[in-house]
Order: sequence, then C-alpha cells, then structure tokens
Amino acid sequence: MKSVAGKTIVITGSSRGVGADTAKILAGEGANVVVNYRQKAPRANKVVKEIEEAGGKAIAVGADLTDQDSVKAMFDQAVEAFGAVDGVILNASGGMESGMGEDYAMRLNRDAQNDALSVALNYLTDGGRVVFVTSHQAHFIREVETMEAYVDVATSKRAGEDQLTSRVPEMTEQGVDFVVVSGDMIEGTVTATLLNRAQPGALEARREAAGKLLSVNEFAQEIAKMVTADVATGHIELAGGSGDFPADGGAPQPVG
Repeated sequence: MKSVAGKTIVITGSSRGVGADTAKILAGEGANVVVNYRQKAPRANKVVKEIEEAGGKAIAVGADLTDQDSVKAMFDQAVEAFGAVDGVILNASGGMESGMGEDYAMRLNRDAQNDALSVALNYLTDGGRVVFVTSHQAHFIREVETMEAYVDVATSKRAGEDQLTSRVPEMTEQGVDFVVVSGDMIEGTVTATLLNRAQPGALEARREAAGKLLSVNEFAQEIAKMVTADVATGHIELAGGSGDFPADGGAPQPVG
C-alpha cells in the first residue's frame, strides 16, 4: 500500500457514519480531506474540528451530488485549499428518504454518481483513484433477493456501479484507477436503522445469517485501505458477509 500522506481525498457524504470515519482515518494517515455534506454543515464542521484537533487537515464543503455545478464548486474549493485532488471516494447514497420523488434513488445512486465522476476527471491527478462504496445487497441484487424496502436503492446502486465500471477505459486513459468497495449491512448506519424500522427484525436476521456484521469504523477502515491498495483498476473489494453471497463461495439464498 502507498502512503496517503500529503494526498487530497474528496469524500462525498462524509459528515457522519462511514464517510466521517473514513475521513478521520485518512486524515490520521496524513491525507488532506474534503468532508462533503448536503445540508448539515454543523455536523461536517464537527468532523473537521475533530480531525484538526488530532493534528490532521480537512475542510468541510457543502455540495449536492444531484447538482453538477455544486459538485464542480466543491472540487474548486478542494484545489484552492490543498492544490490538487488525488482521490475521490463516492460514498454518498440514499433513496429511502420520503418526499424526494419516485426517481430519486436512481437520480442519486446512478446519475449523480456518473456526473460526479465526469466532474472529478477534470481535477484528478495522474495516478489518482476513484472508490465507489456500495453494499452486498446492491452489488448482488441480480443473484440474491434483498428486503423489499431496499429494492429500489439496491437496484439504483447497482446501476450506478455498472455505469461507473463501464467508464474504466476512459479513466485508464486519464491515468485514474477505479475500485469498488462493497459491504454487508453495517451496524449503526442510517440505512440499517431505516431497514430495521421498515422490516422489524431485519438487522438481527442479517446479523445471524452473516455471523457478524462490520461496525461503521471497521467498514471505514476497509474503504480507507482501498484508496492506496495495490489492486488492479476495476477491482471489487468485498468487506464482511457470509456464504449466502455468490462471490463468497456459497449458493445464492434470500437475505430478506
């Protein structure tokens, strides 16, 4: 693994949860971190304060991934603060929110991710890397049934993964690598909480099926590693999970 010291990493959706922990981990390793948020500036500023108090470097930048001009402004601020952008972690996702429109999951998890990549490629340095964060329930949605409340999100996130993966040749031409990090249901995340609320007992059932679910910090550690891991472009890193996911060696079985 290469060092991230001195590198600038933009992390979407990093004002809380997995994104926030990933930001703290990378900053602790010497990276300059851009903590992105959509609406909750105080929460993002708190993450930045914690990073700075620990001796790291970070800035909080508000940007809505569904607004391409907003995303461009975020990258402009990253360059203004740190001089360049060396990596992007596409962590922000959603689709279970109410009142956002029927197509919101696809607009955010596919279209906005694709647009964010288009913007990022105008800024990333040669040798940079894009990391797309997803879930096993989304990555394996074609082989393994998931919970009804998560189907739209899973389908849209898989569509986003496929769209970004199709652009690997374009990224390669620009000297940029692409890596996917997929995790099982994560203890303590908003998504897990919402799913358990929509389908009581879902979290406990998934925990029992998997044997153990990763914590927020454990999954963040896996994501942080993939920023500099010596893997080929297009690599898919599976974090956590059990034999009911095909790539883990087991036959497909319903998880919900």
